[in-house]
Amino acid sequence: MTDGEAATPFTAGPNTLNLYLYPAEIDYSRSVPLAPTWYRMDSSARRHDGKFELPEEIAGRTGRLVYLSLGSLGSADVELMRRLVDVLSRSPNRFIVSKGPQADEYALADNMWGAEFLPQPALMPQVDLVITHGGNNTTTECFHFGKPMIVIPLFWDQYDNAQRVHETGFGKPLQTYAFDDTELLDAVERLLTDTGLHARLRAISTRVQGSPGTIQTPPESVYRL
Repeated sequence: MTDGEAATPFTAGPNTLNLYLYPAEIDYSRSVPLAPTWYRMDSSARRHDGKFELPEEIAGRTGRLVYLSLGSLGSADVELMRRLVDVLSRSPNRFIVSKGPQADEYALADNMWGAEFLPQPALMPQVDLVITHGGNNTTTECFHFGKPMIVIPLFWDQYDNAQRVHETGFGKPLQTYAFDDTELLDAVERLLTDTGLHARLRAISTRVQGSPGTIQTPPESVYRL
């Protein structure tokens, strides 16, 4: 760095190892390749040693199992959560809802169960579909566990993730405050019954879990900086 050159949080020097987290299947094709100091990890899924047992209220019902989580900020939007609950109450499927910090401000429908905080990495293997805000953790964990997504983005990287999921065919993005009720219900049914998509995601999950970023060692070349 030269005299007078200001450092920024997103500026890395030529001798700095840069790690970024994004599954290969939705990563961008680049006309100008990244420098050799950049290294991509497919997954860095959080570990959870406990086992998640489905509560009786939801385990005893029929229908496929869907997980709804808009993150701590998205779930704090009580009106949005109330609308999602209302629309999804008309679905024949079951829903686990991460209710977030305003959990006491809205009630769930009969085909739902939820709590303020949920052990996401422990429950995701048991669900068939994820409705998410598209944050990077949840997006990459969906690929780690092989789950299709409905993405309802709120800000920042979430819009980018929603677009990539749509372009690569791994899910459906919706306009956060302007989606049609039928659009959401149709997306749930279409993604739950797309056997080809579920097969693709199972294959990706097997590959990603076979080389998780939490234990993966970057190539020797990245150390020669």
